[in-house]
Amino acid sequence: MPSRPVLLLILALAATQFSACAQNSPPAATVAAPPVRPLAWLDTLLTDSKVLRQHQVGVCLADAATGEVLFTQNEAKYFTPASTIKLLSFYTGLHLLGDSLPSLRYLSRGDTLFFQGTGDPTLLHGDVPSRRAFAFLQSRPEKILAYCDRPTSTPYGPGWTWDDYSYYFQAERAAFPIYGNTVRFYAGPNQVPRVLPRQFRPLLGAAAVGPHDPDLHVRRALEENQFRYYLSPKKWVDETPFRTSRGLLLRLLGDTLRRAVVGIGRPGRATEAAMRTLSGLPADSLYRRMLRVSDNFLAEQLLLLCAGRLPAPAAPDDSLSTERVIRFARHHLIGFLPDAPLWADGSGLSRLNLITPRALLAVLLKLHQEVPENRLLSLLAPGGGQGTLRRRYFEPAGPGGRPAKQTWLWGKTGTLSNNHNLCGYLRTKSGRLLAVVFMNNNIPGDDQAARNEMERLLTQVRARL
Repeated sequence: MPSRPVLLLILALAATQFSACAQNSPPAATVAAPPVRPLAWLDTLLTDSKVLRQHQVGVCLADAATGEVLFTQNEAKYFTPASTIKLLSFYTGLHLLGDSLPSLRYLSRGDTLFFQGTGDPTLLHGDVPSRRAFAFLQSRPEKILAYCDRPTSTPYGPGWTWDDYSYYFQAERAAFPIYGNTVRFYAGPNQVPRVLPRQFRPLLGAAAVGPHDPDLHVRRALEENQFRYYLSPKKWVDETPFRTSRGLLLRLLGDTLRRAVVGIGRPGRATEAAMRTLSGLPADSLYRRMLRVSDNFLAEQLLLLCAGRLPAPAAPDDSLSTERVIRFARHHLIGFLPDAPLWADGSGLSRLNLITPRALLAVLLKLHQEVPENRLLSLLAPGGGQGTLRRRYFEPAGPGGRPAKQTWLWGKTGTLSNNHNLCGYLRTKSGRLLAVVFMNNNIPGDDQAARNEMERLLTQVRARL
């Protein structure tokens, strides 16, 4: 046992060491007062809403110019985004496509023109029509037009609902779409519909009877291009996807061009490498239609177009792969997101997609940084204008000669059964532009009450900020 002087020395040294450790350690944590939640009035409106409290809600607000976050609720939780995922497709297109769409690829050798699809959806499309590829192929001097296959993602995306195959919003993906891969039917009261393109007229059967979806006037057989229609006392127009195939494409092209078109399978690598690209419509024409009316087919084809523009290491076999584009975007384009999304398709049809409100907010802020504001807003659905917001988010006519419709919100909606979301930009009465994310998942029943409540709350945001 040490002597008393030695013991005192040991205790003194220990005290010195303990003091030194205490000085080098971080100070003991103190219990801080809870932070004051910004925009407490908005928090109260959300909390007190009998409509919104029934389901999952996520909200983010930020100043679009400075990026300052003004309000969040459930911003880090994952939601089903539905068509708001199109903002990621749009952002990817901005970075890969350039100013114009690649219409087709071609190579002339002797008396044969070899051509191949790029995913361009605009060839004779009913809403974003382009005749560039049509006129090019029709006027070529070569005797033979030879269509070349190109590996492409499956016609339907992962997580799509199988029994939506007959609805216009779930047209099949393809390397070389024509007529938007849909058939259009036009009918007067209790009349047999007129069919376009006309090649599908022989495939229209007799009128169907029995209960049916009142919004669906034509029903296609599950696995084949056989159509039945329902008589209606009112005038109607319907658009129904057709089953795509190589043989059908060659027949439609031949009939439309009034020239024989042959299929040769996939060309050799040397032929593919030598192909040139024909430019098509300005890219903004596709973006505007896709974002304003939430066109799923255009969004899916957009990612296929992007696949053709991937750098060589990312696309070793020159295929049009949605999965490969998404993987490239995750690694090289959207690394700024605070939370990695679960991203499965270009349109948002897939129930496999998941994203957080603050990730969508980051996309909105990034778009505002990179795209001139006037151009950006012109591509989105304007409140009171064309698209999914035509009945909301505008001020009606008033005294003093105010315009009939004064838009104050431009956005992208996303709707699936039991889900309705909104992402966009809100102009306050003070002139400030805000980036807004408002997500509603697991809505029980009809979503109209949630839409009305969103508009009521965002009207308050417009007035108070």
